[in-house]
Amino acid sequence: MTGREKKIVRHLSEEDLDRLLGEADDQKEFERLVFIKRLYKGATLKEAADDVGKSEGTATNWVNRWNEGGLGKLTPNFGGGRPPKLDEDQQDEFIDRLRERQPWKKQEIQHLLDEEFDVEYHSHYLPTFLSNLGLSYAIPRTKRPDRPANAEEILDERVEYAFDEDAHDQPHNKRDSDDDDDEEEWRTDEDICTDGGTVVGFFDISHPQPWDNSQRLYTVDDPHITRPLVKIDTPAAGFYALNGESVLSFPPNQEKEQICGCFEEIREQNPGKRILLVLDNFSSHVCKHTRKRAHELGIDLVFLPVGSPDLNPIEPVWKSLKWESSPLIVNGEDEYRRLLDELFDQLTEKLSSAASWIDNHLSGFLNKIC
Repeated sequence: MTGREKKIVRHLSEEDLDRLLGEADDQKEFERLVFIKRLYKGATLKEAADDVGKSEGTATNWVNRWNEGGLGKLTPNFGGGRPPKLDEDQQDEFIDRLRERQPWKKQEIQHLLDEEFDVEYHSHYLPTFLSNLGLSYAIPRTKRPDRPANAEEILDERVEYAFDEDAHDQPHNKRDSDDDDDEEEWRTDEDICTDGGTVVGFFDISHPQPWDNSQRLYTVDDPHITRPLVKIDTPAAGFYALNGESVLSFPPNQEKEQICGCFEEIREQNPGKRILLVLDNFSSHVCKHTRKRAHELGIDLVFLPVGSPDLNPIEPVWKSLKWESSPLIVNGEDEYRRLLDELFDQLTEKLSSAASWIDNHLSGFLNKIC
């Protein structure tokens, strides 16, 4: 069998489908019932679509409607009443057109409806119409073009390697491309102890500002906040620990020496254990100087796949921190940093931001974390 199979929810038995097919007196309803019956019988999406003369995009839309609400969702307008501005076939064509170059602005959709379908929906009703068609309205998550298609699998392999004690024939942070240094140069500092278990955490750099305004607030008059102009020129470096002490620091820049200084603070707050630190591929993170210093501190680095910031659970922590701080007024840099430090401590006490990461990438190694 060729083509793409599609999971189908069996809202009705085959006997009920046959009965409805025998009673159907509307061609559109008949086509949709035939389509569902073919999928019941094991046809691929393309085969079932070809049988009723529809595109695979239309077939996908039909399956989604059926799975969501059964017959009532699949044949919503066949019971009389005022006809829609777009009939069912036009709606399917409209969805195909939207799928060709999504995402869309509302104004662009209005223009498409006017130019290509010669219909106009009131701006207040258009969102309802689009929602009824199954469209999503959300801020699109950015994906970088260099992100590998199997990013999560790559991360799984790197986490597994980090926990596989027998796989390391050289220091974890050392790469084959590094110069052939004497192994003694890649030694853990004498005062570092790592036999008390493993701390897992996530490291990242952010640039929160006092004027970040991401929270909607109610006002009686003109919605505004009067605040002094305070600008923070230095980044915030965060370590979100799952089973240790989280750390927020404010290095003057992101150069490799400063990143190593952040690692030293993390080690100071998490003594006696190996630290498994997940981070991105910023140049000062991946350079040999940083990797070697991390090794000396007993910190093993797990680098995320390129272009995959969404795989770092500290990202929603930064988002929440900016949201929580946005309505608060500070009078200077020091006061703002104290506020961020307090909020960061509160937010990183919870594991909710990392719950799915733990389930997806760490569940098999929880027994190795003490």
